[in-house]
Amino acid sequence: MITLALTGSIGMGKSTVARMFAGRGVPVFDADAVVRRLQGPGGALVEFIDRRFPGTTRDGAVNREALAAAVLGKPEELAALEAIMHPAVQDERARFLADHADAPALLFDIPLLFETGGQRAFDHVIVATAPPAVQRRRVLERPGMTEAKLDAILARQLPDAVKRSRADFVIDTSGSLAQTETQVDAILSGLGLAKGA
Repeated sequence: MITLALTGSIGMGKSTVARMFAGRGVPVFDADAVVRRLQGPGGALVEFIDRRFPGTTRDGAVNREALAAAVLGKPEELAALEAIMHPAVQDERARFLADHADAPALLFDIPLLFETGGQRAFDHVIVATAPPAVQRRRVLERPGMTEAKLDAILARQLPDAVKRSRADFVIDTSGSLAQTETQVDAILSGLGLAKGA
């Protein structure tokens, strides 16, 4: 089995790239989706987060805006949140690996891969990228996003150039979907994986 990690800064097209791999038969582990489930209604970590960050939950789920406000720009608070989240996400990842033990390849969509030192756990790292102007436009189109919030998020992430320099493969998502798909197919082909991996 080949394990692939997909990463990239916010607004770089990771989700689109992940869907393309999934469409070619590669099972995808979406770390953000796992976090949303763990923090969502009835999620396994809601009680722990509420205990450590009072006032950040509502109706049995984490209020992501309130939690972000509680940790953004506060390294100690962020570390406390990560101490709650990371072990649970690791458990989910181990379960995903076991459930897909027969797959020729797996893709792990992990936004903060390099920031958490997680790249060593994978055979290859793929970085999704786009020019800064494209990135900012995409992110600022999201509901509730502001320039200040985007800047705070980017301050937590390694610069795109650094991520690209550490990648085994780089996918530029600034072109058409067809151009992005061509890059995905080239990676799969180069790894000896047909479209129906």
